[in-house]
Amino acid sequence: MARAFIGFGGNLGDTRQIITDAIVCLALRNELHIVSKSCYYQSAPVDALGNDYINAVVEIETELEPYGLLYVCQAIEQQFGRERPYENAPRTLDLDILIFDGCAQNDTELTLPHPRITERSFVLLPLLEICPELFLPEFGILKAFLPQVAHQRINKLACRNCTCDAKTLIKSSEPPYKTLN
Repeated sequence: MARAFIGFGGNLGDTRQIITDAIVCLALRNELHIVSKSCYYQSAPVDALGNDYINAVVEIETELEPYGLLYVCQAIEQQFGRERPYENAPRTLDLDILIFDGCAQNDTELTLPHPRITERSFVLLPLLEICPELFLPEFGILKAFLPQVAHQRINKLACRNCTCDAKTLIKSSEPPYKTLN
């Protein structure tokens, strides 16, 4: 079984419920097993327009190859009405394979690890919540990139079974991160 991390996000409709339902759809797949799930985070759009996004990250174990997992992710996006009218358009649901068990590839359909994994707080914070010491050969230890995204507005939403507070991930004296009730 391969280990992978998938980022979930969206900013159209009842995004929190859509992500919850999409995670259930993923969990119903026989060829994978959900290992852990982050809390939800609300963040300002980065290089995009529209409302704030809700994001989460899920760790899975899967029998699928990277392109098989990509197909599953795209099918779930379509199930929830994902449209792609232009680059970075607002969306009901976006699933990104962030990391796939040591796989490094760069082609037009799938780049692994995700090329902007270290540039976005809405990816780093939920990813590090479930795997705080994550190391990738291409980047090094991922928590080292937290100061570079500390200026991005993000709020951890209250949820059950969270493993840590976002503030414990940030080593800044006055981080812009806060927990919403």
